[in-house]
Amino acid sequence: MVRLEKRPQPSRAFSWAAPVLAVVATMIFGGLLFAALGKDPVASIETIFWEPLFGDFAFYYRPQLLIKGAPLVLIAIGLSLGFKAGIWNIGAEGQYIMGAIFGAAAGLAFYPEQRVFIFPLMVVAGAFGGWLWAMIPAVLRVKFGTNEILVSLMLVYVAEQFLASVSLGLLKNPEGFGFPGSRNLQQYASAHNGELIAGSGMHWGVVAALIAVIFAYVLLTRHRLGFAIRVTGQAPKAARFSGVNPTRLVLFCMGVSGLLAGLAGLFEVAGPAGQITIDFNVGYGFTAIIVAFLGRLHPVGILLAGGLLALTYIGGDIAQSQLGLPAAAIQVFQGMLLFFLLAFDLFTQFRLRFGQAEVI
Repeated sequence: MVRLEKRPQPSRAFSWAAPVLAVVATMIFGGLLFAALGKDPVASIETIFWEPLFGDFAFYYRPQLLIKGAPLVLIAIGLSLGFKAGIWNIGAEGQYIMGAIFGAAAGLAFYPEQRVFIFPLMVVAGAFGGWLWAMIPAVLRVKFGTNEILVSLMLVYVAEQFLASVSLGLLKNPEGFGFPGSRNLQQYASAHNGELIAGSGMHWGVVAALIAVIFAYVLLTRHRLGFAIRVTGQAPKAARFSGVNPTRLVLFCMGVSGLLAGLAGLFEVAGPAGQITIDFNVGYGFTAIIVAFLGRLHPVGILLAGGLLALTYIGGDIAQSQLGLPAAAIQVFQGMLLFFLLAFDLFTQFRLRFGQAEVI
């Protein structure tokens, strides 16, 4: 008889092994999925993970790792602080959208002026937009006890409708021949988040992501607030007895995650995306949840996990163009990563027994 038995203490070794096992399992079962679609599984996996780094056109794809990875890391760092404290912000996609809208609006309000303060103002506006959107579920939780998971998630769809509205109205390009979407910020020098080093993929969003990683690491390991976050997640009763204010903690964690998601949206709309459009958001806010858990909610782990997920984005695009893999198959492949991570995480708290013998 096979059964699960709770471990006396969570397995630290399995906690760190789970992400590696999840990646391996994703490759194996992803390969089976690609084989079922009539594609060479080995070639498909090689294309996704090898081509962007070491292929013939790696010189072009490597900078894209920074471009794709930066928003994932920036959002995931914010989410991880809340997740560690048991505060579940699932609506980072909406905060990402609102940060982009607020930031783009701040820049376009001065068009076509060329002023040095415009981009910094956009950064502040983008951070504020994300923070403001995150404060809605935060305040509702602390004042009325609502579930922040449901509220933050539903606000994603509100943000998407707001995005469509401003693309067709308030921020619509008056010289765009009636097409939805704002002016191209890449063509507005004072509002453009361009590469800091030509051809490197390094822009201010990448810098912000690295700063966020350092900030989160110092906060969690060297600051009293970081201790309060960790204790609240591990032992809520002990946290209350130690004087942790749950209201302040909810507002802080939700606010920081919204702020960082808003910054990610601003840096994306002012840089790689270039403009506000109806389909501006591409799911970074949801993918960042995978990044946060794959990185074990640790800042350095999130940095590495962000690079891995960015690799699957880029490699997936290559596989679609070179091998003809459907986009849905790539999305399923990425989803497998979270599925297997959660599956292997089970063995952090439980061990598998077959009769009297311990299996795992």
